[in-house]
Amino acid sequence: MNEKKVALFDLDGVVFDTEPLYTQFWSKVFEQYHPEQPNLATAIKGQTLTWIYDRYFANSPQLQHEITTQLTAFEQTMPFEYVFGFEEFMSQLHQLNVKTAVVTSSNKSKMQQVYNQHPDFKACFDHVFTAEDFIESKPHPYCYQLGASFFGVKPVECVAFEDSINGFKAVTAAGMPLVGLSTSNPIEVISEYTEVVIPNYLQVNFTDLCAKL
Repeated sequence: MNEKKVALFDLDGVVFDTEPLYTQFWSKVFEQYHPEQPNLATAIKGQTLTWIYDRYFANSPQLQHEITTQLTAFEQTMPFEYVFGFEEFMSQLHQLNVKTAVVTSSNKSKMQQVYNQHPDFKACFDHVFTAEDFIESKPHPYCYQLGASFFGVKPVECVAFEDSINGFKAVTAAGMPLVGLSTSNPIEVISEYTEVVIPNYLQVNFTDLCAKL
């Protein structure tokens, strides 16, 4: 068994319990502009804003601007509350000398809202990767491959924490062990990608977790 030297975390639904809020926001957007596809708010989870625009609003630059304005205002007032037990889990990783990074499809503008609410956020991680760092969006494995490369380790020496189907696919394609958070999808869906599923980080032991991967 390869020693796990790096832990890579998606953001929404993994670090912060924000996915239900984003589902509400995007459901309203798609109900208005793409009512013919009722499940888009779920299907886009894990994707960058650029990808969403290219896929669903490519011919409407003005509409993209309007949605961005609405989203920015929404995020400015949105509470970024940690998934239960996350801060204690991070302390555990630091004690074990496990390197950590955020691998998120969120952009730098959104991340500034995170930093405003949590001034110590950056100090919790060795690095924060955002949408601007990626040449491909999830479910492409590029973002997780980049995470492993940044720390100079093999994918099998990492553990990725994800909650979305696109994220699961990206981690799997990168050849990386996966821990699924059941904050956005039911366990039976997550179990198609990994047997290791947790609802949050309460009483989660990293060493024991790795033994199951």
